[in-house]
Amino acid sequence: MDLVQSTALATGLAWASGFRLYAAVLLLGLLGRYEVATLPTALHFLQDDWVLWVSGVLAAGEFLADKIPAFDSVWDAVQTFVRIPAGAVLAWGVFGDSTPAVQFAAALVGGAITSGTHLTKAGTRALINTSPEPFTNWGASIGEDLTLLGGLYLIWHYPWLFLVLLLLFLLLAAWLLPRLWRAIRRVWQRLRGSASPPLPAS
Repeated sequence: MDLVQSTALATGLAWASGFRLYAAVLLLGLLGRYEVATLPTALHFLQDDWVLWVSGVLAAGEFLADKIPAFDSVWDAVQTFVRIPAGAVLAWGVFGDSTPAVQFAAALVGGAITSGTHLTKAGTRALINTSPEPFTNWGASIGEDLTLLGGLYLIWHYPWLFLVLLLLFLLLAAWLLPRLWRAIRRVWQRLRGSASPPLPAS
């Protein structure tokens, strides 16, 4: 695996971990198990039966949880403590045969990419959940499922294209995140205001 392919795989796994961690682990493990793709040595553990079964069960749970409006935001909040370190570990594993300095740098970059993806996903879905109908939520969730599959395909077959698209996504996320959180704060303030009891008449 050359440097471009390794970079695309490391950053791609970090990116995917931010919104579909368990599905990404499951798919990568299956690709390695059935020799569709050759995984880096430090990621061979993804092919283990235990990892495949656990990631499969969790991927199924995430698939369902992510399509329940409001609960998906609770799920995202809990997954903050799992996705970000897992994304860093996966990026580290891609460069498992490199020097410790390269591995550490990969983990730092991987954790940063996962954080950006996770926060963008969580913020967007929190705003979508302010809509009373469930269809927008379902559409966004299914879109994320398809995006994961498309991203993994590009990583293996067109790594340069994936890296360009990832850079564009990160630039968009950097621009979008402050606006997302300001919008969420305004919604939260309106909800708090509507929940406050009216002041007594003087």
